[in-house]
Amino acid sequence: MARKSNSRRAKPKKVTRRGKKKVSALTIGKIEYVDYKDTDLLRKFVSERAKIKARRISGNDAGQQRHVARAVKNAREMALIPYTNRVTTQRRERRGDDRAPRADGPPPRPTAPPPGSTGDAEFEAVDETTLDAVDIVMDDNGASEVPEAVPAGGDQ
Repeated sequence: MARKSNSRRAKPKKVTRRGKKKVSALTIGKIEYVDYKDTDLLRKFVSERAKIKARRISGNDAGQQRHVARAVKNAREMALIPYTNRVTTQRRERRGDDRAPRADGPPPRPTAPPPGSTGDAEFEAVDETTLDAVDIVMDDNGASEVPEAVPAGGDQ
């Protein structure tokens, strides 16, 4: 036997309201071809941070959005519009002042070597018998004399 649904106990359905559909600037201006050289038109479809606006924001249909995106990319390549725009925002003061203020630059570099490394260890690792020290002596005439090689290990 089927139960009757109690309308008083049922949850009410949410009514979703949709806003009015935005109409594209291309449709309003009756523009059929989006030219990459028309920067005034292209700036309508680019945000203040130089991002291409979405279809739901600009009101373009799929085909118009493809044409606009291609034109914006070509205009960027030709340096008619920028790839990025820097937008500066002013920071608000913090209410909880329990931390130090932010540093403007990178963190300071450590002055001491990392633990576990010694400064001269890399020089001691080189085999001293393979190195020969050579002294070059210059004459008054500008000729150079090269004496015999002296081993780097010291006097032996």
